[in-house]
Amino acid sequence: MNILVVGATGATGRLLTEELLDRGEFVKVIVRSTEKLPAAIRDHDNLSVIQASILDLSDAELAQHVKGCQAVASCLGHNLNLKGLFGHPRKLVTDASRRLSDAIKANTSQKPIKFVLMNTTANRNRDLNEPISFAEKCIFGLLRFLLPPQADNEQAADYLRCKIGPRDTLIEWVAVRPDGLTDEHKVTAYEVLPSPIRSTIFNPGHTSRINVGHFMAELITEDDTWQQWKGQMPVIYNQES
Repeated sequence: MNILVVGATGATGRLLTEELLDRGEFVKVIVRSTEKLPAAIRDHDNLSVIQASILDLSDAELAQHVKGCQAVASCLGHNLNLKGLFGHPRKLVTDASRRLSDAIKANTSQKPIKFVLMNTTANRNRDLNEPISFAEKCIFGLLRFLLPPQADNEQAADYLRCKIGPRDTLIEWVAVRPDGLTDEHKVTAYEVLPSPIRSTIFNPGHTSRINVGHFMAELITEDDTWQQWKGQMPVIYNQES
């Protein structure tokens, strides 16, 4: 399988890329700096690297990079510093999701292409009646107003949910929602649920980045997993001992 990954130099994106390569898949990445790719990934025979900023590519260039791929995965996010939180591009995740979707459609594949978006439990799935307290509503409203990444993550998932929808003939999608991200050295037991079972603000769970990468790879490479979750926004938690 040929897979395009954007955000591959990020803390989760590199783990997803490594997991896919370990499974024998052919992976193409779009990165601004090849130096940020670990050597084990950068020198892998199954990896192709395009050095560019995804939003600087023309529509034709992006469509060419997507051509021949059976899946596209986005692990793009905002750095947790002043520039990342408040600088441009403020709609990195949304704009990339839209442009990647347009690139997929420009190639008119005979089979739907999988699109996997890394999202967050701070974003509710508005297709479901996910409970949220008044206090949480107030806090999320404030975050949406004050922190551009919150609105960006919400709008990116809404683009897939509302603009692509559940019955598009060219794109099938899943938006993966981890809770509080942690760093671990190996994949551990985790659970995947349709909606959060904890308060993201007042009682957050934990999700290791390597587990997120593993689950995203499962979605891409395992058809049973894909059929279970396509068109949804599953939540992933590390399994508590």
